[in-house]
Amino acid sequence: MTLESKAKISGLLTQLSFFGLLGFYTLRFLWWAPASSGKPWVIWLVYLIPLIGFTPAIIKGTPRPHAWLCFVLLIYFLGAVVTATQPNLAIYGWIESLLVVVLFNSAMMFARWRSQFLRASA
Repeated sequence: MTLESKAKISGLLTQLSFFGLLGFYTLRFLWWAPASSGKPWVIWLVYLIPLIGFTPAIIKGTPRPHAWLCFVLLIYFLGAVVTATQPNLAIYGWIESLLVVVLFNSAMMFARWRSQFLRASA
């Protein structure tokens, strides 16, 4: 398998898991388990705004922002693990952690393979 095909597959998986995570947060915080504070959209925005900043890079396929996304995802993973320990929200924590792990790994591998491909083709 060539670097280009590996980068394409990991890029596609990154896009799917990225937009899947955005959709999951939308469903979770606005419909399935809204915060009891009365303003669930505030929590939703707190989760989405850092990720939305990466949207152009995810769509465009530039490797460096994918690497930075991995650093940001570590915070999301910590939150997902904490959520998974709460009995009434455990399923949301497990789903979130699965999405974050898939996104982290695919973005990391995309950044690696795409940068290697660009270096080799230059």
